[in-house]
Amino acid sequence: MRTQVVIIGAGPAGLLLSHLLRLAGVASVVLESRSREHCEQRIRAGVLEQGTVDTLTQAGLGSRMQREGLVHHGIELLFERTRHRIDLTALTGGRAITVYGQHEVVRDMIAAAIDHQQPLYFDVSAVSLHDLTTDKPWVQFTHEGIAQRIDCEFIAGCDGFHGISRDSIPAAALQTFERIYPYAWLGILAHAAPTCDELVYAHHERGFALFSMRSPELTRLYLQCRPDEDLAQWPDQRVWAELHARFDNADGWLPAIGEIAQKGVTPMRSFVCEPMQYGRLFLAGDAAHIVPPTGAKGMNLAVADVRVLSKALAAHYRDGRDDLLAAYSSTCLARVWRAEHFSYFMTNMLHPSFDDTPFVNRLKLSELRYVARSDAAARMLAENYVGLPFDD
Repeated sequence: MRTQVVIIGAGPAGLLLSHLLRLAGVASVVLESRSREHCEQRIRAGVLEQGTVDTLTQAGLGSRMQREGLVHHGIELLFERTRHRIDLTALTGGRAITVYGQHEVVRDMIAAAIDHQQPLYFDVSAVSLHDLTTDKPWVQFTHEGIAQRIDCEFIAGCDGFHGISRDSIPAAALQTFERIYPYAWLGILAHAAPTCDELVYAHHERGFALFSMRSPELTRLYLQCRPDEDLAQWPDQRVWAELHARFDNADGWLPAIGEIAQKGVTPMRSFVCEPMQYGRLFLAGDAAHIVPPTGAKGMNLAVADVRVLSKALAAHYRDGRDDLLAAYSSTCLARVWRAEHFSYFMTNMLHPSFDDTPFVNRLKLSELRYVARSDAAARMLAENYVGLPFDD
């Protein structure tokens, strides 16, 4: 086989890149090690920035999102038993967020790829990348028991933190930055109608908690826990009791109790590799960077990356320009580090530390009070939360 761009990974980054390239007249092939069913059913966070919503809509991928997504104009911070609303829309000139599951975004993009007959291979194995520093890279893989080779001109590594793309770059060519947090999230998906129209971030002396939703019938909730938490020690009754304790407030609001359909522990880490390109290989999304989920930036950063990459590849093929490709890493990393800092800020402020001094936890409460009472601090949070505008 021969194509212009081989995309490794059929997550949001890889699938969106293939659509953007198609719209620009650039041919691509997507390779994914998992099954289609796995990709479509893998539940991940679903808070979409305004820019992500606009990008999906402009690419012709937003019709179901527009019908079923839940548009939120604010979030709530709950601390010291009091709820404080941050008006995202008023503070950002009309921007908002949309709650729409990542797996739903993936389903929409896979369906569109099939409709447009985009080459998309699931269940591939033994993927290897070759001749990355030449103008004729190639990819070898096995599909349905048959070893195959694709000759191409560029490779996009969109295969996540544990994928093969980043590992295909010599260690000496990369610099990595990482922070492992001393806590994790115990998350549940419950068959219960959401009792609040917006996300509620709760700081409590017992630990952080987050109220979110996936649909008018499904509530998504999280509890701060240890990274090595044993789920067997968390029967449903204990989960609900702890959630209600951490969400306790003077208004009497609480999430509704329902059947728990899913339960799991999510570790917390920040990670960035520099540069995000090596020869003809370009990394995007989780292959290049990880953020803790507190700031809701993971998928949104992936979308930002492939916007930049698709425009750079389009300029290469349409205009013979390579300056945008040369600047890909520095362009993306400016936004990545801003998102890393915001995610760190949200995570640090909202999670009480049990390994630190009472002094540090008092500082966190002071910061929460400042954000809740200062228009300038609230605007900073709102601007970053809804996503900074793209600089095209």
